[in-house]
Amino acid sequence: MSHHTAERAQPAAILVVDDDEQVLDAVVSDVRRRYGATYRVLASSSAAHALAQAERLTRRGAPVALVVTDQRMPGMTGTELLVQLKSLQPHLKSVLLTAYADTDAAIAAINDVSLDQYVMKPWDPPEEHLFPVLDELLEEWTATRPRREAGLRAVGERWSASSHRMRDFLARNQVPFRWIDVDHPDAAPLVTAAGKGARLPLLLLEDGRVLTDPEPAQVSEVLGLSSRPEVDFCDLVVIGAGPAGLAAAVYAASEGLSTVVVEAEAPGGQAGASSRIENYLGFPAGVSGSELSRRALAQARRFGAGVISPHRVVTLRAEDPYRVVRLDDGNELHCTSAIIATGVQYRQLEAPGVADLTGRGVYYGAASTEAAAMAGGRVVIVGGANSAGQAALNLARFAEEVVVVIRGAGLRERMSSYLCDRIEASDNITVRTGARVAEVTGTHRLETVLVEGPDRTEPLSAHGMFIFIGGRPLTSWLGQSVATDRDGFVLTGARLRPDRWGLERDPFLLETSLPGVFAVGDVRAASVKRVASAVGEGSVAVQFVHQVLAGL
Repeated sequence: MSHHTAERAQPAAILVVDDDEQVLDAVVSDVRRRYGATYRVLASSSAAHALAQAERLTRRGAPVALVVTDQRMPGMTGTELLVQLKSLQPHLKSVLLTAYADTDAAIAAINDVSLDQYVMKPWDPPEEHLFPVLDELLEEWTATRPRREAGLRAVGERWSASSHRMRDFLARNQVPFRWIDVDHPDAAPLVTAAGKGARLPLLLLEDGRVLTDPEPAQVSEVLGLSSRPEVDFCDLVVIGAGPAGLAAAVYAASEGLSTVVVEAEAPGGQAGASSRIENYLGFPAGVSGSELSRRALAQARRFGAGVISPHRVVTLRAEDPYRVVRLDDGNELHCTSAIIATGVQYRQLEAPGVADLTGRGVYYGAASTEAAAMAGGRVVIVGGANSAGQAALNLARFAEEVVVVIRGAGLRERMSSYLCDRIEASDNITVRTGARVAEVTGTHRLETVLVEGPDRTEPLSAHGMFIFIGGRPLTSWLGQSVATDRDGFVLTGARLRPDRWGLERDPFLLETSLPGVFAVGDVRAASVKRVASAVGEGSVAVQFVHQVLAGL
């Protein structure tokens, strides 16, 4: 039987491990009662037995969705077991069962093995203390796990910028697909079937249609991701679906405002591409950017917000008492109020070779789709803020060596302490301070990064280079419709000059120079560049929207 057939023939497994037979029976009973119809629930009374079970499943190509394990077991702790299980099944979710005295061990496991959650004994009733934890983890595993038999297939060249763009778009929109390199034997018949002269990358749909080198809007249309505005008037248009925009949409829609969100690429913004956000309130084990975005988007839609994606807003103008938002397809949305939450994009690295090799080994931001391809090689990270630190730690799981290049004297100037501590403790991450990338070279893909520092200039062979060097606000589309500072960040509230404000009342805290239009998150001048503050601003802005509506 092939691995593919084995995976189809049996459901994914939930593995429960505890050396206390009474506790094991209780956990297995609860888990089978809740999940037995969908998952195969397996019990192990020792870490060694659990490891043997996982090895058998892995050999058969059967996935393990979740492991629920005790921490204190003879011979091997739960944390040590998880290290070995994740080497067999990298995508499994993990829960540690702990006593009150084991809290420190659970927190250490979060840092050491990316533990997803811990549950303290006793957990009665499970409906309150156990099942909500497992529900969320299984939902996330289902949404993000790779599928061998994904109906959607993409064929392209590994080091092609257009192939990277398509892979990245599908991944950021959380669309399951199977990637096939054009040099793989499976690719030849697919390329032939696409017809003579078909341009790579190819996207092969389940119904037999083939798209050649498609634009994101075309991919979105055929996959049903794209949506058209059902109405041309609403209370609020939110421009941008990063954390700030999604928070605004959730609060507005939940409070009864007719709300439409317009997103140019994929929900989540820069935060959505983060491998892990560890300092966001309420997630002690951290949460991936894609998972936070997925939950927030589902929440906004549940409250009735409409989402238009991928479409760009090209102009924003006043037709008092309304505001008019024009989309790149010519459609217009009329609204009483608008919130600008377009965020920032990473500044371009000005060094010879970078532009030519972007998408072919050189990437801006986390580019999570490329992480596995860095296995066994060297990776260069350019930048020293939190996003760079998270990327370094994530890529260190795959690459043999990660080199972080920063202009400053040390990481702690701009990076949170918890990330600095973990980077300093990592065996395969080195930091080059007071340094810059002087040049990158390569024939068909990135091969060498020239790092210039105060003590030496060194050419480094590299599989990939990931750039995180500050943000440039996405505001060029605004023209003169709202006031910005000299760097393009939107001015709000007390930062507005009196000559840019025409009403008798003072502008609200987050209000732009165009009354009834607000700016939140990273796009706003003097904002705090953190996910939590962006979410806070998005929710606060909705209170001012209510006041604008009341004034009308």
